[in-house]
Amino acid sequence: MAARRRADTMQETRAKLLTAARRVFAQKGYAATSMDDLTAEVGLTRGALYHHFGDKRGLLAAVVEEIDGEMAGRARRLGYRSADAFEALLTEGAAYIEMALEPEVQRLVLLDGPAVLGDPSLWPSQNSCLRATLEAVRALQADGVLKPVDAEAAARLLNGAALNAALWVAASAEPQDVLPKAVEAFRCLAEGLRIAPSN
Repeated sequence: MAARRRADTMQETRAKLLTAARRVFAQKGYAATSMDDLTAEVGLTRGALYHHFGDKRGLLAAVVEEIDGEMAGRARRLGYRSADAFEALLTEGAAYIEMALEPEVQRLVLLDGPAVLGDPSLWPSQNSCLRATLEAVRALQADGVLKPVDAEAAARLLNGAALNAALWVAASAEPQDVLPKAVEAFRCLAEGLRIAPSN
């Protein structure tokens, strides 16, 4: 019973730190946030932060993974509403790009994340997205919708296109103007993989 209570307390502490980090990092940015800002927000010690995340960078990595996972889930749910599997693939990619306009996503995942954590294509959350895209590509190829190119190459290019388009939108001085261009180009690239319907 005591071990269970301790595990619950640890889980609550971790969740509090993640919630506080999302809020404070989004408001101040990673560089301007101190360890004391994070721990004071939830009334915890630096030791708790170190225990759960190692350091501030580890905390940012956990925040980015959480948000990126939420983004993928939201994009998937929008894809489920599509008329067919190919349109779902396009919808998911476009939705991911469009989320670059959201302040929390823009600052934490697309600006601070790459600056602090390095190449986003190497993040665990991006690898999860890649696996989902690869499954979708293979299924569409099996159904005769996509050209028989290497499935992994196609999935990596689709994921990379969506990610880089989102990074472009987030870094732009005029993100609202860049967004439609980015989404249109992503859709055109993806359409290039589709087998033209026979007349």
